[in-house]
Amino acid sequence: MYHAGRLSTGVDGLDDILHGGLVPGRTYMVRGRPGTGKSILGLHFLTDATSNDSDALYINLEEAESDIRHNADSLGFDLDGLEFLDLSPDSDFFVNDLSYDIFAPDEVEEESVTDEITQRIRELDPDRVFIDPLTQLRYLSADNYQFRKQVLSFTQFLKEQGTTVLFTSQDTEAEPDDDLQFMSDGIIHLDQAAKGRTIEITKFRGTDFEGGEHSLDIEHGGITVYPNLTPRQYEREFEAESISSGVPELDQLLHGGIERGTVTMITGPAGVGKTTTGLQFMKEAAGRGERSVIYSFEEDKGTLLHRCESINIPIHRMLDQEALHIEEIEALQLSTDQFAHEVRRQVEEEDAKIVMIDGVVGYQLALRGDDQDLTTELHSICKYLKNMGVTTILVSETQNITGPFQVTQEGLSYLGDTIMFLQHLEVGGELEKSIGVLKKRTSDFERKMREFQITEYGVQIGDQLTDLHGVLSGVPELDDPDAEDLEP
Repeated sequence: MYHAGRLSTGVDGLDDILHGGLVPGRTYMVRGRPGTGKSILGLHFLTDATSNDSDALYINLEEAESDIRHNADSLGFDLDGLEFLDLSPDSDFFVNDLSYDIFAPDEVEEESVTDEITQRIRELDPDRVFIDPLTQLRYLSADNYQFRKQVLSFTQFLKEQGTTVLFTSQDTEAEPDDDLQFMSDGIIHLDQAAKGRTIEITKFRGTDFEGGEHSLDIEHGGITVYPNLTPRQYEREFEAESISSGVPELDQLLHGGIERGTVTMITGPAGVGKTTTGLQFMKEAAGRGERSVIYSFEEDKGTLLHRCESINIPIHRMLDQEALHIEEIEALQLSTDQFAHEVRRQVEEEDAKIVMIDGVVGYQLALRGDDQDLTTELHSICKYLKNMGVTTILVSETQNITGPFQVTQEGLSYLGDTIMFLQHLEVGGELEKSIGVLKKRTSDFERKMREFQITEYGVQIGDQLTDLHGVLSGVPELDDPDAEDLEP
């Protein structure tokens, strides 16, 4: 739920987390270690105002205005119309530093600094003020009591002016910023960890927000925030219908195909034909004028294209007609939130009807985050896609080529509304393949296994394996020892 009358932060995605933006006339704190993007967030906050013909003031107490402008220009910010009050120390500070041995810092600096700030604010009457960092004033105060008194008086003055304030804090072990946290109406915490940059709202007085850590990226143009995916916020009406694979025998196994708005898991060892089986549904969807997307975590795009053309899947034509999009995901390129954002874009902006994640092991290895986060996010993505009426195909590789039957090695079989499994078989000294359906929540299905082949004409499903037992072991035996070997 978004609230009217909010003030945009100027950061893509952050307003979504704040359910519309900041409450005007309040004071907000930005915390984080050096290099996490605090000043860049402030630039977004101010330039959003100047781009809308509002007055904004940057009070810089540490970094010189010239350095700020240079850094802003390198990121693509337009600072035209932005006012500065440069209170950063210059070279004279170091030359005259001996004066601080004679006079207390508050006697030398405090009155002149506060007077200069209040005078400039009265002259400009800005809608927004960014102070970077406010904690610098602590060093100009006699003690922490005087600092807190000064800050409370200053923020009250700004509220009376109707100004919305954003300020940064330098939190150190020697000088913690707990007092500023209590005085702030909201706290935005930036961090940089092994899984990448994150942003978290830890306080937002008087209103709601999306909690937890969200991914953040800094590139040319500044900050982009990728909110956590909350499936319950998304829903779309769709017709529950069966989707054909275009292979009659495969559809017969599934009693008509797979259902729209469900999750199908295709599982099996390497080289058995999992991706090709999933592509059959996309090939048929292209014929209906529908768009599909493959997120390839384990196979490069060039190999996939070559293989498809050799087995009668017109993948180049599908790409040219924009009936298919292939996204090759490099290792540690994206966080889980960034990947979810990309999936949402394909569904909501490009109207994708089928999404394939190929494969689940690659997904867990390629995206930034710990195992628990990755599992939770995959669950969220699948739930979101179901709510939006998108058919999801998860490709899951098992380790054993033959041997004891294994649904998945990740323990994610619960995600599948339908589970198809493919398996290598050693029959009469030759390597064959089989296909079967393990479960289907939405309808009945054929419970016998069939021969499976990939030929130059595509996927072919053969007869039921009625003369074999122990098929799931990967080394089946003929019921009749005198019977002929399984024909390919």
